[in-house]
Amino acid sequence: MSRSMFSIKSLSSGYGQSQVIHDLNFEIGDQEIVAIMGRNGMGKTTLFRTLMGILPAFRGDVAVDGAEMTKLETHQRVAQGLAYVPQGRMIFSHMTVLENIQTGLPPSARGIVPEELYALFPVLFDMRNRKGGNLSGGQQQQLAIARALATNPKVLLLDEPTEGIQPSIIKDIAKSLKEIRDLRKLTIVVSEQVLSFTLSIADRFFVIDKGRFVYEDVRANVDERTISQYLSI
Repeated sequence: MSRSMFSIKSLSSGYGQSQVIHDLNFEIGDQEIVAIMGRNGMGKTTLFRTLMGILPAFRGDVAVDGAEMTKLETHQRVAQGLAYVPQGRMIFSHMTVLENIQTGLPPSARGIVPEELYALFPVLFDMRNRKGGNLSGGQQQQLAIARALATNPKVLLLDEPTEGIQPSIIKDIAKSLKEIRDLRKLTIVVSEQVLSFTLSIADRFFVIDKGRFVYEDVRANVDERTISQYLSI
């Protein structure tokens, strides 16, 4: 593995007295794409919300490119290079495509969207003056990714990016993510239930079950049957 770009150590979190995430550890390399697989309710979204500081950790450490994040607020984590595309996309439906992307831009950009974002997602340029709520599910997902990329992250977290999206668009998103990794030199962590999607993009796989990692392997050695069993129990 290349140098570590994103790591968690002994990370635990949950809601109130209920612990959902149990002492998770990983080291993710620079420009690596990692898939965290698991059924609904196994802890994927709770993990991502904890990584972003939306949900406080009970204990453990989170670091991006060697910089400790554990005590930082969400906006501070974004400023340090962590970006998040939440489940359900969460775009601003009443704002235009352009305005949505501008919410992710740093002040130094002065509201000007980098041409490379539109190059990655040409449909967003064509629809830049359209309200976000009038886009299709696939287009909204592209918008949510573009908005996250506007923050110039080092690590991009995507929570269930294929949810509610037709298969042909899922292939486009897979292609875009690999292009983004190569163009932006990004580390990408994606949570998913669709194995065909992650097999097309991921370098390494984790399976989460009841808040614990129960399987880990690299793409070349991945056991599709084992992962599928955890997804279908």
